[in-house]
Amino acid sequence: MGREFVEIFDDWVHTYDDSVNGKDEEYKDVFFNYNEILQAVADAATSPVVEFGIGTGNLAEKLLKRDLAVVGVEPNQAMRKVTAQKLPNLEVVDGDFLEFETASSPTSFVSSYAFHHLTDAEKAQAFQLYAKKLPAGGKVIFADTVFDSEQSKKKMIEFEQARGHVNLVEDLNREHYTTVPKIEELITQAGLAVKLSKMNTYVYLIEATKQ
Repeated sequence: MGREFVEIFDDWVHTYDDSVNGKDEEYKDVFFNYNEILQAVADAATSPVVEFGIGTGNLAEKLLKRDLAVVGVEPNQAMRKVTAQKLPNLEVVDGDFLEFETASSPTSFVSSYAFHHLTDAEKAQAFQLYAKKLPAGGKVIFADTVFDSEQSKKKMIEFEQARGHVNLVEDLNREHYTTVPKIEELITQAGLAVKLSKMNTYVYLIEATKQ
């Protein structure tokens, strides 16, 4: 359920905001147009909304500016602490994409740069779960790295390796980045309508709507 990656963020929590704001050359392409990507997620959300992998609260901040009722779900204690300092009035609970408890019934599930912590099998479970919990018209809106094909993923890893981006290559090899055909398959199998929009070289905006 992505929990095997939780401890990575004990260290990254201190530099995460610098990375997403373009100060880390190695991850610059991954986070290109970061604020616009988060805004696209926030603009598509409806209240009440559950955000998975809330991290340092950057997406939550945009959701709250739209006056949406937000509950954050975050498995990393260090990240929860940072978000509590930044957004003290936001409810943030310990949980993950598959195991979470909220008092309200969400009409939106959102996330940014986190869904790749799940295997494809776990992603399938997640979409099935969200389809059950959402009302008609409810949405799953995720922004995440998705590759056009396995071949394009391989080429990108080779490209980043040639650039000497050791940490990024390690991430791409270790975590569960999927492909456009696979994510479309998983969403439609859950009975949701799917729309994908490419946001930068790495990231797609994934919108899944319950009919």
